[in-house]
Amino acid sequence: MKDLFLLRGLPGSGKSTFASLICYTVLSADMYFEDSDGNYNFDGSKIKDAHKWCVSECEEEMMLETPAIAIANTFTQEWEMENYYKLAEQYGYRVHSLIVENRHGGVNQHGVPDDKLEQMKNRFEIKL
Repeated sequence: MKDLFLLRGLPGSGKSTFASLICYTVLSADMYFEDSDGNYNFDGSKIKDAHKWCVSECEEEMMLETPAIAIANTFTQEWEMENYYKLAEQYGYRVHSLIVENRHGGVNQHGVPDDKLEQMKNRFEIKL
């Protein structure tokens, strides 16, 4: 069985770190903002493009039948995962949605301001 891991959590929670522990293939919308030297250059006006890119990259991996793929995005709202669930059904992947909590006191690598973190925290949806 092929597996898709959707890792959810606030910036600094360790999503990317955990993803790299469980999968060789790790994708995130943040990767869209990295240049060829690995420098992070965020542009808020391109966030939709970044997420569209991440979905597209995931589909490419699925077409290659990559056995395990991890997506490390905040996914604070349930609808943000819909495209991945649709791809998983289309390509025969089992989905695992995992919430990564920041119990280790990690600092977000991309400098998301505290007020933005609080907004994200307040809108975080969990469907059981």
